[in-house]
Amino acid sequence: MDQSFGTIGLRSPSVGTCCAQLAAALGSKLSFPGNAAYNATQESYWSLQEATLSPACVLVPETSRDVAKAVAIISGIEGCHFAIKGQSHAPAAGFANINAGVTIDMTDLKTVTVNSDGTVASVGSGASWLDVYLYLDALGLSVAGGRNGAVGVGGLTLGGGISYFAPRVGWACDNVVNLEIVLASGELTNANATSLSDLFQALKGGWNNFGIVTRFDLTTFPQGDILGGNIAQDISYRNEVFKAFADIAGAPEYDIYASLVMGLIFNSTSKAWTLGTTAIYTKPVLNPLVFEELLSIPTIANTQHVTNLSTLAAEAPTPPLDWAFLTGTYGVSAHLLTAIFDSLNATMYDFQIPAGILWSLAFEPLPTVTVQHGDLKGGNSLGTSPKDGNAIILLLAGIWTDSASNNIVAKIAQKMMRDAADIARRMGLLHRFVYINYADPSQDPIGSYGPANVQRLKAASRKYDPRGVFQTQVPGGFKLEMRALG
Repeated sequence: MDQSFGTIGLRSPSVGTCCAQLAAALGSKLSFPGNAAYNATQESYWSLQEATLSPACVLVPETSRDVAKAVAIISGIEGCHFAIKGQSHAPAAGFANINAGVTIDMTDLKTVTVNSDGTVASVGSGASWLDVYLYLDALGLSVAGGRNGAVGVGGLTLGGGISYFAPRVGWACDNVVNLEIVLASGELTNANATSLSDLFQALKGGWNNFGIVTRFDLTTFPQGDILGGNIAQDISYRNEVFKAFADIAGAPEYDIYASLVMGLIFNSTSKAWTLGTTAIYTKPVLNPLVFEELLSIPTIANTQHVTNLSTLAAEAPTPPLDWAFLTGTYGVSAHLLTAIFDSLNATMYDFQIPAGILWSLAFEPLPTVTVQHGDLKGGNSLGTSPKDGNAIILLLAGIWTDSASNNIVAKIAQKMMRDAADIARRMGLLHRFVYINYADPSQDPIGSYGPANVQRLKAASRKYDPRGVFQTQVPGGFKLEMRALG
């Protein structure tokens, strides 16, 4: 039987045994090709690279105990490979699905509750952030979570997680107080600041390398309405917008209620750019001072309005398409933004594939007020520090429909990211950090955490997964011994 993940193919006679044992133990929670439940999972991916993989069987657990049973079975069958699927935050092939292996679809574990005093929200790892916000908005509470409600709780949080509230409370993972997790042995346990604290820290940035998290316990905070919307400006004003963005992102006293993403989209067919900034203020304040310079630039449209988080996060679903995500982190400079734009624009303008491609550049601040919370809240694995200074994260995304062009798109996207890194390096503005939730398989985000963090991650893996189940039997994602594939 051919087993493959991404572009790597392996032979595994074990998967039939694996699926049979799972079916015996978990019954109708396991499905096979042609079953309605199997098809529902396959149709839920928004990345064609993931949707076109074909697992031998799909498990949809209903409880944490189901997950524990499944892992105990799978880990005991050498060569039985598996993938863990939440809401599929990352588009790369094999990150949340697998060919001829077992896909564990966690999306039925989506319960949201709060404790008696409302200080902690307990969230099933298969929930979407919209599930969370709909529940918490009614209570006047919120948590640090994804900005697009369709994004899943599990993947975003284990990769760090940027939220609208990040300048106030840090990475999403910094606001986790407890993780219920199934270890490679099948043991269901909890990791927190006082129990399995080394595993707890490793999971905050360590992705799928240590077990399957089944529940996140998240610190809540009181939250009412916020200011949200998009400010659209003509691309001819890009340098003025770059300056306004850099002035906000690089402010010595960053306004902790401000969150923004400056997005530029290029259509390869029309050869046209659009420019828009999602400008959020996490108070119900119209025209906050922090956005004054940005709003002084002529606008095409401004949809900013006061609303609640669940309404703002309820974005329209994306149809299945081919996607590429790549990322870099840089110091704050309007001149750098101009130089990166000019370089990438030149490459994009001359590149075309059948049916065209949309390229997106999304720049967002990573201020020191965000990363300082890591150490203040017990530490994470990301390696970001206030000593690095205010920074900017770039997400370069490509969206297209001609799957035959996947390889050439990957090559040109990787070239553009190398070009951006070279520009930043020459200006003394290249940062080491690679945000794992935006990273491409050609990148090494875990290596970017720094040697000390990598050693801690490896030590946690040896301690809690001594046979390396989540390193060898879960081939998707970024492994602790991996090196970038580019």
